[in-house]
Amino acid sequence: MQLGSSHNEDFDFPIEKFEMMLKTNEVLFFDAAEFENIIGHYIDSGRLALAKKALKLALDQHPKSVNLLLMKAELFTFEDKFEKAMELLESLKALEPNNEEIYILIANIYSKQDSHFDAIEILKEALNFADDLIEIHSIMGMEYLFLEDFENAKQSYIQCLENDENDYTALYNIIYCFDFLDQNEEAIVFLKDFLDRQPYCEVAWHQLGKIYFENKQYEKALEAFDYAIISDDYFIGAYLEKGKVLERLSRYKEAIECYTLTLQIDDPTAFAYLRIGKCFLKLNDPEKALKHYKKALHEDPLLDKVWLALSDYHVKIKDYKKALYYINKAINIDEENVLYWKHFAIINLELDNIKDSAFGFKKSLELGNYELETWITRIDILVQLKHFEDALLTLNQAEDFFPHFAELEYRYAGVYFELDALEDSRDHYEKAVFLDPNYSFIMNDLFPKFNLG
Repeated sequence: MQLGSSHNEDFDFPIEKFEMMLKTNEVLFFDAAEFENIIGHYIDSGRLALAKKALKLALDQHPKSVNLLLMKAELFTFEDKFEKAMELLESLKALEPNNEEIYILIANIYSKQDSHFDAIEILKEALNFADDLIEIHSIMGMEYLFLEDFENAKQSYIQCLENDENDYTALYNIIYCFDFLDQNEEAIVFLKDFLDRQPYCEVAWHQLGKIYFENKQYEKALEAFDYAIISDDYFIGAYLEKGKVLERLSRYKEAIECYTLTLQIDDPTAFAYLRIGKCFLKLNDPEKALKHYKKALHEDPLLDKVWLALSDYHVKIKDYKKALYYINKAINIDEENVLYWKHFAIINLELDNIKDSAFGFKKSLELGNYELETWITRIDILVQLKHFEDALLTLNQAEDFFPHFAELEYRYAGVYFELDALEDSRDHYEKAVFLDPNYSFIMNDLFPKFNLG
């Protein structure tokens, strides 16, 4: 191979020139900055073999380039060769003790090894001389998040924002930390203070509106979203959030207008069509509701909430077979959703599919729906199916959540009676009557043969 420059003028871009060089087997000259761009391009596109090849040629031509040696350390890190990377970085740190990139790469290695405290300490060193304080504080913020130290993470991101008030990623992360720390009032004060300095920051207005919405301060939320829209009248998120507030205020026609605007500003979304459909249902216009649900499905057939809405719609018109079809679609998308299984159970109950209904209630209980009504309905179905052992097991589980409840004690008495455990039946019946004699009708309804003599 022979070093040459005769082809330099034939290429407009270093990457094309480099790839042609590989094909012709002729070594061309690149300056160090060009090599950095070439290697960076291959790293970003995940082509590490070409990045390593370019790095080898780069160090042949520029063996003392610190930036190229940093890239070598970065490639070692990508390949989990942490000892080699750290050895190289420590030697570079001795040469250039004020090079912040060296500290960032060392912190990255510590982070990859779950040594987040060490990563933070090395980054604190870099803060003493770094030019780009925002990057250092941002990485520190992420390390604190790994440690679930949300207070320090918040302070790191606040430092980012103080250095650049347009750093919206930092702003989002600050609000995330406030939320995790359950500091809603503090978040409101922070955002108001920020908006005093940046009154046209649509992101801050949007976040403030979301906090007011969570606090059920709907008028204040509405005002905040209006300011977000004034700051950026193409801000889809603000229109969607404003629509949700208007729904809570029962201003459904205005909500529809908000959601419709999002369809005009950008590509239509299934979420907007779904919300419009729900608003039309509230306005007693089921035909338009159904039309928009179907549009939502067209946009995103995997949005399970649309299938739930269609199921609920058909429950309301008492078309339980179609309701069951749609709730099954929702379950197929998210089979861990408690609400879907409860709907499945109730719909099957309407269709007299007793076994399927029992299964649905069992699933909803397994997934954490521990309402008394859910326990009782499942127990009653098991009694109806004459599965008394299962009914007793379910009663025992329900009692852990609802001890000393007459509704359960009467059922205990009846189930024990059916299992010929008459003493247990008598004990529970006496306890039930003591707790609340008004529920004694349960025995006639569920256990018509009940008689302790």
